[in-house]
Amino acid sequence: MFLFGLGESILVISQNGVTPWTVLAEGVAKKVHIGIGLSTFIISCIVLVFWIPLKLKPGLGTIMNIIIIALTMGATIPFLYFLNDIFNPIFLSFFGTWLVGFGSGIYLIANLGPGTRDGLMTGISKRYSKPISLVRFSIEFLVVFIGWLLGGTLGFGTIIFAVCIGPFVALSLKIVTLLKN
Repeated sequence: MFLFGLGESILVISQNGVTPWTVLAEGVAKKVHIGIGLSTFIISCIVLVFWIPLKLKPGLGTIMNIIIIALTMGATIPFLYFLNDIFNPIFLSFFGTWLVGFGSGIYLIANLGPGTRDGLMTGISKRYSKPISLVRFSIEFLVVFIGWLLGGTLGFGTIIFAVCIGPFVALSLKIVTLLKN
């Protein structure tokens, strides 16, 4: 979860576009004048409330996901801007996405409960008998749109994330499975 949060942080400091949910977190943070880590935490808690009508139960990993990712973002973003002096924003976007993907693979193998957003996605899919791809797209589109309206950063890094996250998670799952055996 730390790697996931660090990857999110690198995407933020790249100023090149961020993940869909971070577009929302940035927008909320700007509107209410709080840090992005705190905004991420609050949004995760709100998403967890939406689990109640879906009759979902959080696991230890779900709660740790909320806390660790938000704390990591809040604690690391202020100290990472120096990376912009060393690396190209496109490289930072790929690297941040890779870290999110690698962290996701480790998290998924641990099987300690879904993150709040994944739980919401699978819960809605099951409850309303809708394809996971449609539910995922709809949720991500909605949060990006709202986040963008609030002033969140939508850019080339967001596209890099959308295209590369699936392959990076798949690669991470293979690596972690090989290391585990």
